[in-house]
Amino acid sequence: MSAPIETGPRTYEIRTYGCQMNVHDSERLSGLLEDAGYQRAEGVEPDVVVFNTCAVRENADNRLYGNLGHLRPVKDGHPGMQIAVGGCLAQKDRDTIVKRAPWVDVVFGTHNIGSLPALLERSRVRHEAQVEIEESLVTFPSTLPTRRESPYAAWVSISVGCNNTCTFCIVPSLRGKERDRRPGEILAEIEALVADGVVEITLLGQNVNAYGSGFGALAAAPDEVRAMTEGGQSAFAGLLRACGAIEGLERVRFTSPHPKDFTDDVIAAMAETPNVMPSLHMPLQSGSDPVLKAMRRSYRQERYLGIIEKVRAVIPDAAITTDIIVGFPGETEADFEQTLHVVREARFSSAFTFQYSKRPGTPAATMDGQIPKKVVQERYERLIALQEEISWTENRSQVGRTLEVLVAEGEGRKDEATRRLSGRAADNRLVHFQAPAEPVRPGDVVTVEVTYAAPHHLVADKTGAVRRTRAGDAWEARQAQPKGVSLGMPSIGRPAAQPAAASGCSTCP
Repeated sequence: MSAPIETGPRTYEIRTYGCQMNVHDSERLSGLLEDAGYQRAEGVEPDVVVFNTCAVRENADNRLYGNLGHLRPVKDGHPGMQIAVGGCLAQKDRDTIVKRAPWVDVVFGTHNIGSLPALLERSRVRHEAQVEIEESLVTFPSTLPTRRESPYAAWVSISVGCNNTCTFCIVPSLRGKERDRRPGEILAEIEALVADGVVEITLLGQNVNAYGSGFGALAAAPDEVRAMTEGGQSAFAGLLRACGAIEGLERVRFTSPHPKDFTDDVIAAMAETPNVMPSLHMPLQSGSDPVLKAMRRSYRQERYLGIIEKVRAVIPDAAITTDIIVGFPGETEADFEQTLHVVREARFSSAFTFQYSKRPGTPAATMDGQIPKKVVQERYERLIALQEEISWTENRSQVGRTLEVLVAEGEGRKDEATRRLSGRAADNRLVHFQAPAEPVRPGDVVTVEVTYAAPHHLVADKTGAVRRTRAGDAWEARQAQPKGVSLGMPSIGRPAAQPAAASGCSTCP
């Protein structure tokens, strides 16, 4: 069968599901495709649709195959259209995808995203599906071309993979063991981003504060790692302090840490480095010691609350968020009450809550004591109600405060109707604010006074000074160029603080 006649550059669309790591991978996939001559589909049916998938929650499979089914008649009516499936579900299911959806052209895994353009071309030439899954990382993703979604805020990957063995999580088996980037490479990437106008970066890893362990024994680590850990501080604390020395970098965030690796020197680095923001996402998962043990979470309630107490002692205004799983196998009512106790004590500004999802291939899937759906649902609703009450109370304490807001694009769905703009405060709270008289661009910074609080956002109808920034200049320059990746999450603008992680564990401690 002859190939369809090409009338111009082939177009693409990327549909992303899951955690921040998937979102960042999609920026790489977009960069790879554009480097190969593809253009993002704008108002036209794409020639290539790429699904960047998550495998962690139970409905991930159904969601993918449902979307593939809807796309089949579209492909039948679009000669030359190709469908590619990548990400964690592709790594897990491999040949199953093509068996269940034989109209898929390419399947690639988490370790070889750089192969996508070649696999697409090979499939076009051979007229057959190409399935390529590597068992270990081929190329560190940060060396690949990138089409950044935001001109003023960026993800920066410091590691890939995870050395933890949580019984509910399938991610380590799909992403592999932890591999760390050298500090010089990370800092060089950040400096290049800042030179292009970025003012906020989010350090990204499956377990960011284990950074350094991927190099093995310290004595064998690169010289730059040993220099960063002089005085006994951890490599991650040293990396945070190094970020503080980058001129023009205004905001540094990171996600997600693991409580077992969260040391006092990291807390000190957060408190003493001015551009490290007073926000912390610290996954809890459960407040019950027996459940934490069954999850293979190597900390207990006392240790967790101790970290929160230490952070608040030196960063009183820190907004702390978390992940919680309800209904883990064997969880009793008493266990669940311990989770509620931690929520009351920690007073999280928000929490990402999940009903336990059985995933084949994880130890928890075969554990005794699987909880009936009705019981899980009832506990889940109680947890949501408690956290909503706490979030609202914590947000009301912000009323009357003056905040600096980094203006975002796409954060406020009702902004046009309310004639407001939206952005993030230093502690990462979402703020909808009255548009000032002078022009304001995403990436600029506006001083506002909070006048109202809701559980999930603040409103500021008193607006003060506007600071025009290089980031705003970069956003303005971007408007004449094609936009970046079509992402399921986050929306265009700064990297979202915590998308509703498909794992119940962010990225994924």
